[in-house]
Amino acid sequence: MSDNETLVDELLAGKHRALARVITKIENRSPGYRDLVSQLHEHTGDAEVIGITGSPGAGKSTLVDKMAAEYRDRGETVGVIAIDPSSPFTGGAVLGDRIRMASNRGDMDVFFRSMSARGSLGGLSTATTDAVKALDAFGKDKIIVETVGAGQNEIEIVKTADTVAVLVPPGSGDDVQMLKAGILEIADIFVVNKADMDGADRTVKELREMVHMQDSAAMAGHHGAGALASDDETEDDDEDGWEPAIVETVAKTGEGVDEFLATLADHAEWLVETGELEAQERQRYTAEIRTLLREDTASLLAEEIDARGGLEGFVDDLVARETDPYTVADELIEPLEECVRDRREE
Repeated sequence: MSDNETLVDELLAGKHRALARVITKIENRSPGYRDLVSQLHEHTGDAEVIGITGSPGAGKSTLVDKMAAEYRDRGETVGVIAIDPSSPFTGGAVLGDRIRMASNRGDMDVFFRSMSARGSLGGLSTATTDAVKALDAFGKDKIIVETVGAGQNEIEIVKTADTVAVLVPPGSGDDVQMLKAGILEIADIFVVNKADMDGADRTVKELREMVHMQDSAAMAGHHGAGALASDDETEDDDEDGWEPAIVETVAKTGEGVDEFLATLADHAEWLVETGELEAQERQRYTAEIRTLLREDTASLLAEEIDARGGLEGFVDDLVARETDPYTVADELIEPLEECVRDRREE
């Protein structure tokens, strides 16, 4: 039996050490990691994946800690992936495996892992998607993905999570006004954390106004058609879409966490009942295939360019106006095109 097969068997048997090793291989893109993820795929599809995002300092980590503790009290197992800023020197997560899950320290049924954003604060890496699959196959009931809250993480987390919660700290209202349209589009739930601070009521009010002002067509991408049904619409109409909920919490004391988890459960139920869960899954797999194709094609082309001595010679010809960028691109991609066409015609 190969090392990968042994690792998969041990992971499926519930051994956390194997889970940690698999995620390390995934994050490092070690030889054979793709085969590992492929073997795990058939064992996925049972976990509920929750995305937690928002501006730095909003209290995401404290809330995630309290969420994990509450889920454990209910007898559910939890996996947490925290996307951290990358170290400019090592490429690793600056904060490492952050010892911030104080309530759950020593609890093996809360698996916490920091992952590096790989030198860019924009976007969850393919490695994060694969790590979610590993946690899902392992049998974790809830998987929480917490982003660093910068760049495009807030948008791209939709590709990984079933439900997205955006944390908004209370303030003068400036934070709410500065929310990008993209954030409004991905939020299934807004959480006004640190709700015991001044300005919380105003923040809730402004969020509610912004939610109702959004054009439903613009919101349909993540929430489904009719996402912003008004309060006076009938229950039947409400079933057509999900209006982003607004919840107040004080994560430090645990206040409001039960209500937040209940709202998460409501959204999970809505996803199943409306068929949106399956629709999201199909969208995620479509996006994942496209991403992998782009990565693999880019790798093949890089290999072809290296075999031809690099781009420098082509650039020389371009500078001398002896050719043009389109012609160079056509020449480099021609071998790949020929192979694809030959295979298609077989």
